[in-house]
Amino acid sequence: MRQRPEDGAERAVRSRIECAMTRILAKRKVVAPVDVLVDMGLLAPEKLEDWRRGRVHYLEAVIHCNLTRLSRILKMLRFHAHDLKLVPSITAYMRRGKRPKQRLRFTKTGEPNLEEAYARHFVWPGKGPFHPPAPKETRG
Repeated sequence: MRQRPEDGAERAVRSRIECAMTRILAKRKVVAPVDVLVDMGLLAPEKLEDWRRGRVHYLEAVIHCNLTRLSRILKMLRFHAHDLKLVPSITAYMRRGKRPKQRLRFTKTGEPNLEEAYARHFVWPGKGPFHPPAPKETRG
């Protein structure tokens, strides 16, 4: 299967994802999709907290981009995590606060594959701090 060439807009989004992941890994050993979305400015931290406390029915309702772009972002994030040799780990997101614990939803539909894509964290397996890989050389 042949991949379509990446356009400038897609390259810019990929670069933003890579930079966000590098910043997150410089602070801690785990990258969560919600953290990347916050770093990219697509999810306000206060909206994320509202969702975590159960005040928002599903996370996609408060993310500032369309679902097609969001799906592409999650896919690019997963590919970059693979390139960095990060280990995937599914995390259960439970409602915070005094009310009874309840699993949070990321999507309106609750589609299992999408829910899992949001819940998949990527862990740096190294013992020391994360060091980003050297930039790939481009051939002319």
